[in-house]
Amino acid sequence: MSSFPAVAHPRAGHSALSLPRERFQLRCGAKLLVSPRAGAPVTSAGTHLRGGVTLDPPGREGLAYLTGSLADQGTANHDEAEIAGLLEPAGGAVSGDATGIGGSIAGGDWKLLLDLICEMLTEASYPDDEVELHKGRLRTRLLALRDDPRAQGGRRFRRLVYGRTWLGRPSWGTLQSLERIGAADLRAHRESCWRPDRATIAVCGDVNPRTVRNFLERRLAGWQAGAPYEPKKPRLPAPGVRVDAFTKKREQVHVYLGHLGVRRKDPDYAALTVMDHVLGTGPGFANRITRRLRDELGLAYSVSADIHSSAGVHPGIFTAYIGTSPEHLETAVEGFLREMHRIRDEPVSAEELELAKSYLLGSFVLGFERATRRTSYLIASEVYGLPDDELEQLPRAFAAVSAEDVQRVARAHLFPDACCLAAAGPVSREELRALL
Repeated sequence: MSSFPAVAHPRAGHSALSLPRERFQLRCGAKLLVSPRAGAPVTSAGTHLRGGVTLDPPGREGLAYLTGSLADQGTANHDEAEIAGLLEPAGGAVSGDATGIGGSIAGGDWKLLLDLICEMLTEASYPDDEVELHKGRLRTRLLALRDDPRAQGGRRFRRLVYGRTWLGRPSWGTLQSLERIGAADLRAHRESCWRPDRATIAVCGDVNPRTVRNFLERRLAGWQAGAPYEPKKPRLPAPGVRVDAFTKKREQVHVYLGHLGVRRKDPDYAALTVMDHVLGTGPGFANRITRRLRDELGLAYSVSADIHSSAGVHPGIFTAYIGTSPEHLETAVEGFLREMHRIRDEPVSAEELELAKSYLLGSFVLGFERATRRTSYLIASEVYGLPDDELEQLPRAFAAVSAEDVQRVARAHLFPDACCLAAAGPVSREELRALL
């Protein structure tokens, strides 16, 4: 059974999604989105607090991430074990990150889930011992990532594209910044930055929207607004050729090539998604880059290229990635650039276009089967400013994309002569610079 009511689609055999929702403004100032689904076995809820990593003070990068990820370690009323003891019998779970807290639970226990999420939003206590324990675990993870070529290649690539803005750094910070963050910092961040006027709450499940609203009105009645949030606009580097290397003796080299991408609201988003499925995102041998670099040349098992999936409030990144043998580095980079030029210079074939669109449309509904996916979409659509009927219109837009559209958006948004290139493994910057 589909998770959403299906509406007729102009292409036979495909359906579009309709995600019903009711929107409320709670008296505390938070936005609430509720999407009812009769008979749903699971209820999912999520919160988004504007600011996230942009609010990390210099030298304390990772503060927002730790505030969200450790919110379930204790509150004014429950410790970690008690929170787990309440959730687990109902099949519930919660987790957090730099932008807020979310979770899911068996449908009939949605009030318990929302009650605990509200408690964490307003009363997370960050016990000193628990914070130090989890900082130790994060420290171990960061130490492992410090020597991991794929992670370091990806990190250098993002910095080449985004510069030293918050977009170019990992949300969990660094080993140095971690040492400057204590439990008191997390409590202060929650107190000052987790405020209702910055919050969007979404709930999906077998619920009555007005009942959810009334519950949250009562539960969050004491949540006080804070200082107004002022969005920061990143100062991004100008487009251009830049390279970086993480030199390490390994049997494989991890290669990242690309440049600044698009925002989610870009009018070319649908056509770029289809372009990606022709170029480097489609299934198996169906996309050009995989067919050429993996299946024909045998350079790697893992290879991809994509511009649409990272699009958000700020521009994402066009990223082409491959893990391959060092002796194949030049061939891999040449292959990426060749396919970028080709999709700009030549119309895609009718067969390629039909295969890409058929796969995309056939898999679109399946991507929204899970309640947590629906909740995250509701929040994202609100944050990005997408229309309420976006899920109904997007499959129609995919179906309408022509070969001319693919070539047009490739010319407008792919820049093979102004790429950043980062690699990790037995490689140097000089070698990379010579390839561009």
